Amino acid sequence: MPSSPARNRIRQRQVQLAKRRRAVVLAILLLGVGIAGVRSLPRPTLSQLQKTVWVSHPVPLAMVGGDPYIRALMRTISAAESNINQPYNVLYGGELVHQLNRHPNICTTIVAGPNQGQCTTAAGRYQFLTTTWQEKARQYHPKSSSWFGGWGDYSFDPQSQDLVVYHWLRDTSAWNLDIPTALRDGRLDEVLRRLSGTWTSLGYGIESNSMTARLPRIYDNLLREELERSASDRVPPPSGQLP
Repeated sequence: MPSSPARNRIRQRQVQLAKRRRAVVLAILLLGVGIAGVRSLPRPTLSQLQKTVWVSHPVPLAMVGGDPYIRALMRTISAAESNINQPYNVLYGGELVHQLNRHPNICTTIVAGPNQGQCTTAAGRYQFLTTTWQEKARQYHPKSSSWFGGWGDYSFDPQSQDLVVYHWLRDTSAWNLDIPTALRDGRLDEVLRRLSGTWTSLGYGIESNSMTARLPRIYDNLLREELERSASDRVPPPSGQLP
């Protein structure tokens, strides 16, 4: 029978071995939880982290010229819809596409909100659905024509995205509201409310996000920026660009 000191040493070794086994088991459990957590993340979220960078200030428009009030509104819409460093190329969820010769028409699964589980073709700076893009491009696309539009292959390049939205927002009959005048009168809330049926992240609807509450302040900052840019660009624009 081991002596008392020997028994103590054996007991200490047993305690140490038990602690090591518990530590190994805990590490394995934590590793398993971590792997499961990563696997449970929606794929677009992982791709978003890898390929896109969220920005604190919506990037300037690709189009040149135009009403600074509408330009500021367009950038405000994109702050809620696609506020990343490559907004013209982004699909719902954060995946990027590089071919913009037409709308990508890629249906991505919705991972949150009231439409979770369905899929959406939302793409570009203003998150156009394929059907909405085709409809509005027929009306407002800078290169629209009867034969070109018949195929539905309107270019989805950055300037075209901007110009379609620009002319759409300026079309009083489309919104039953004179948006340029409303903005000049300081009625931003009325404008955002009217547009929220199309861009639900603007508020008043079912899919507000972390940017929604900040949009009035964002718009004010962007408007100052656009007004300053407009004042410095009083030279006549080149042919094909907006006055």
